[in-house]
Amino acid sequence: MGIKMVILDRDGVINHDPGDYTYTWENFKVLPGVVESIKYLQEKGLKLVLITNQGGIAKGRYNKEDVDKLHNSFQFYLRKEGARPFHKIYYCPHHDAIENCLCRKPKGLMVEKALADFAIASGEAIFFGDSERDVLAAEAASVKGVKVERNGNLFEAIRGILD
Repeated sequence: MGIKMVILDRDGVINHDPGDYTYTWENFKVLPGVVESIKYLQEKGLKLVLITNQGGIAKGRYNKEDVDKLHNSFQFYLRKEGARPFHKIYYCPHHDAIENCLCRKPKGLMVEKALADFAIASGEAIFFGDSERDVLAAEAASVKGVKVERNGNLFEAIRGILD
């Protein structure tokens, strides 16, 4: 069984994580190697999924429309850069300081949804994230989790693992 799906965390992996909430395109700084990575993964025929906690929604810092607008802008940016957009983006609008949910990482529900939506077995997916909770979310769904450097170069991180 080979890898058929790559799951990527957002903040700190795709865009620079400043340590506070990123919810506007103006503050969304795509990290080095991201577009190159996405093209590379797409050339391999892999499904690409983005998974992100967006607890600022529950805290009232921004709303779902802000997140959807940001993600639409990012997908448009990828097209403009010659890459195809992600197959699907999942996000958890909850925050554990306010409410309990099943989808917020480190729980694995978003990973499980991605696997089910694309009929991918857990052994056929890999999740790249910049925090321990990303790895734990992957493992909760029996997916291999790989921790990458926060705000690093994604292409350097994935190239050796998926070659």
